[in-house]
Order: sequence, then C-alpha cells, then structure tokens
Amino acid sequence: MAALAAGGARIGVTADDAGQIARLSNAAVAAGTVLDLVVDLDLGTHRTGAYPADALDLARAADAAPGLRFAGLQAYLGHLQHMDDLDQRRAADEAAFATLRATAAILAEAGLPPGVITGGGTGTHVHDLASGVFTELQAGSYALMDVEYADCGAPGGGDWPFAPGLFIAAAVVSDRHKSHVVVDAGFKAVAVDGPFARVVAGAAPGSLWRPMGDEHGLIAHPDLMAVLKAGGRDPMAFAQAVAQADADPGQPRPADAPRVGEVVWLQPGHCDPTINLYDALHVWDGQTLERWPVDARRRSQERP
Repeated sequence: MAALAAGGARIGVTADDAGQIARLSNAAVAAGTVLDLVVDLDLGTHRTGAYPADALDLARAADAAPGLRFAGLQAYLGHLQHMDDLDQRRAADEAAFATLRATAAILAEAGLPPGVITGGGTGTHVHDLASGVFTELQAGSYALMDVEYADCGAPGGGDWPFAPGLFIAAAVVSDRHKSHVVVDAGFKAVAVDGPFARVVAGAAPGSLWRPMGDEHGLIAHPDLMAVLKAGGRDPMAFAQAVAQADADPGQPRPADAPRVGEVVWLQPGHCDPTINLYDALHVWDGQTLERWPVDARRRSQERP
C-alpha cells in the first residue's frame, strides 16, 4: 500500500487495532509517503472492525502516527444486506445510523471529525442514502444482481430498481435421461455459498439447475420434478428414480427439454464469488460484444 502511495496514488487503508496502525505507519514512513487511515467499526457483522467505544482511541493513534492521515470511519453492515424481514432490516439499519452519528460526534468533539464515513450496501441502499450519515455507499451487487438479492427483496419494498445483468451460458452435454439434461456448469462454474443458480432461459419454465459435481450440473424438467425429489440427497435413490423414469414407457421425454449443444442460461445465486471463477466477462450492450478481463484472476508477476 505504501509503495502504491509513493508512486503518486492517494491510498486509503482500514485498520481495527493499534498494531495494524503501527505497521502501516512504519511502512508509510519507510516509503516516504502518507496513507489515509479509516478506522473499521464492527456494528454487528463481527467479521472485522473495532467496537465503537474504541473508535476514539484508534483515531487518536492514527492521527498521531507519522505517515498516516486519519480520514474517517468504515461501517459496512454485511449482516443486514439479505435479511428477509424488511422491517427488521430497516430497524437494524436505523440503529446502526444512530451509533454512527454518536461516534462521529465524539470524534468531532475531540477535534477528529471523520471526513469519510463509508458503508451501506445494495440490500440497505435506500435507508443508507436517506440517513445522510454516509459520505460513500458500498453498494456493489446492484450493478449485476443475483438470486440471493432477488429472494430477499428490495429494502424499500416492491420491485428492485436494478435489473439482473450477470448470466452463465451452460451448454447441454448430455440428454440421455427423461428427467433431466446435463450441462457443463457445476461447482467450478457457479458459486454455491448462497441459493442455487436460477434457470432463466433455454429450458422449460420452472426448470431447476442443481450441481452434479465439479464440471457438471443438471437441468431438471418441471414435469419430472418428482424424480429429483425422490432422489433427495441420496445418490442411490436418485439413480433408481432416474432409471425408473427412463424405463417407464408411459413417461415420454419432454418435448421442450433442451438438447445436446443447446445453451441454458443461468443467473448465479451469488454474483461476487461466481465472477471470481472466470477469467473474463463477455459484455453485451445490445449492439456490441466486448470481452472484459477479470483483473483479479490475472497471474501475478513472479518475484525476482
């Protein structure tokens, strides 16, 4: 970070303890530069961040440390972004605003007014903006959206003002079974830390995607969903249910099931870690198709 700042960029960093502040100070001094320091607050996510009661001590430490400039506060409320109960989500957000206002007032009274208060998110953006607390909103998923946000609902109620913009093209590689076809999108193509990817085109309405290992996924036809349910999580029960459906002469193969070579479009369950699986995005604006590399996937230069 210090090397980047020494190269002419204005760099801001976060810290939540005095040891981090000291190390950042040493690095900045050694590089002959100055870093902006934003104190990271924990308002309930319990991932990183200091409790608000410790904010003043950390701000004073940053202000006194050579090579650092106390710049403000970070308060990303990750634990609120997907709360299903909209009233509960808003109430929790309002409580966080009150804590932030009180903390900022304490810092200002001590002569360290926070120039930056950064936080908020896609799932709380309406209330974050209306609060007037933040100088910067950390909403990011709104640009692409995913199934997880679609399921939890917009913070203001009603429909989301943001349209889905991220999809996976999954090619059908096998259509041997009546109950499902197999596509080339499994665990290596779709992050599964949230809800499953949603079928949005290329298959019968109501079709479901489910992973079938690293390289494969299935697209279950809605007319034969009983096969998927019968199998559950038991691979032997699933195998038996599929074989029984295939052997049943009274059960025709669905005419609207996709065939080998056709593409089924999936909306990821969680956009961020899904992007992390790809080297590039293919971006279409309605007229032009471009290939945008995913920078964080590029191979780092080897150290000498």
